[in-house]
Formats: sequence, structure tokens, C-alpha cells
Amino acid sequence: MAAYGCGPCLGSGKGRVRCMTDMKMVTVGSKGQTRDIAVCFRPAAGEDGKPGLFWLGGYRSDMDGTKAVEIDRFADENGLACLRFDYSGHGRSGGNFVDGTISRWLEESLAVFDRFTSGTQILIGSSMGAWIALRMVQELRKIGRGDRIAGLLLLAPAPDFTGELQEPLLTDAQKQELETKGYFEEPTPYGREPNVFTRALFEDGDANAVLTGIIETGCPVHIIQGMEDPDVPYTHALKLVDHLPSDDLVLTLVRDGDHRLSRPQDIDRMLRAVADLAL
Repeated sequence: MAAYGCGPCLGSGKGRVRCMTDMKMVTVGSKGQTRDIAVCFRPAAGEDGKPGLFWLGGYRSDMDGTKAVEIDRFADENGLACLRFDYSGHGRSGGNFVDGTISRWLEESLAVFDRFTSGTQILIGSSMGAWIALRMVQELRKIGRGDRIAGLLLLAPAPDFTGELQEPLLTDAQKQELETKGYFEEPTPYGREPNVFTRALFEDGDANAVLTGIIETGCPVHIIQGMEDPDVPYTHALKLVDHLPSDDLVLTLVRDGDHRLSRPQDIDRMLRAVADLAL
């Protein structure tokens, strides 16, 4: 496990974040499928039993994004443990992005969770990260460890986005590219490089679908969704609510909110939700 200076974690937003540990590279996978995953872990400042914060980023996002850094800053100020990491093919982790699937990124998330965290955790999932958070809960509950999750904060959640949001909008040309090339590309307003969507991602997405029945979480859930989100319509969040039976569920619709939810007022709203769940 190699350690590197976690310079970029020194952050943005309201102030500089003090990294309590170096960034570590941990190896996940086996049988020719290994990849090095970059992790920044902040241990709790005390022994008060409060849950840690576990950040799960979105598709093509990394752990140095505004929301992730602000979560880390909040943890620092409140003495909470905090873990951020990059999926394979993202940020400072190894692996090829085009090899990524929900199952692959879920495996990495569970491995990092097992390797670094202890006690209860709040999973904070942004966009695709919310899908992975829900799958983590399902997998942990299968093995009798669902009590490790103290709460879920889902930001612009995009569970089942491949089948529910993308597949119905595929053009004939994109379908043809998936069939012949195994992938297609499309421009994105969030970066210079185009998004790449593979046939494997779509097929694996179907295998990981969660909007197929009741999603038992066993913990409080808070969803924050922008109503002006061009990528994940707010009706998708309403559909997710229908699959969550928890009595302790809060849905916050932000009338002028976009997909990023990274404006100062959005960050404040996110941190208030974290405080409600963790403090």
C-alpha cells in the first residue's frame, strides 16, 4: 500500500482542508483484474461514536470535486471520520475508464469500505454514487452487516440511469455503435473529454438495477434533487421515493437546482443534511 502526499485534498470552497493522512493507493481485484484505487481517509478526532462520512462520487467525477472537499472540511470541523476515493478510471486511481461497470465500481467501494472504515457510516452518494450507495446497502444487508450504515444522503440520485434514463433516449446511430464498436461517445458540459458509454456498462447496469422492488435500507434517507437538473429529472427522484419504504425519509426538491448542486446555497443545504444525519 503506497502512500503519497494528498495535495489536491487541500481543497477549495470556504477554506483549506487539513489532510490528516496521506493519500493511499490500495489494490482491488484479482485474476488479472487488479487496479490501484486512490483513497484519502481522515480518521475521527475523538471516540464519541459518531458515524463517519463515506463519499461516493458520480460518473466521471473524482474525490477533489467541490462537494467531496466540502464534506471533508465538514468532517474536519466536527471531528468526524471521512473517506473519499476515486473509482478505477477516475481521478488519481488506476485502471481504464472504459472497463468500468457498476459491478466493478461497487466492488471497489465495498473493498475500500472494508479496508478503512469502522463503526457506523453515512453513505453520501452523488448521481451515480447514489446508485452505488444503494447497492452497497443491499450487499451489506445480505451478509448481516446492514447495521454499519447509519444513514444515506443521496444527491441528484441516478439509480438505474443506464436503463431508466439513457437507454430510452439512444439514437439509432448510438445503438449501432454499441452493437458494432461496443461503445459510443457524447459531449458533456462537465469536461473537455466526451463521455464514453459501453455495452458492458448497459448490460451490467441491468444486472444491478434497484428500481425493481422495495429497497430496504434500515436507516434514515435524505434525498436532495434539483428541479432544473438536465441530466436526472426530478421525477426520477420521486420514482426512487416510491421504492424506499423508510418512515424516516426526507426529499428536498430545489426549484432552481441543477445537476451539480454545487452553488454555495446547495453546499449549505447538503451540509445541513449531513449534520442532521451525523451529529
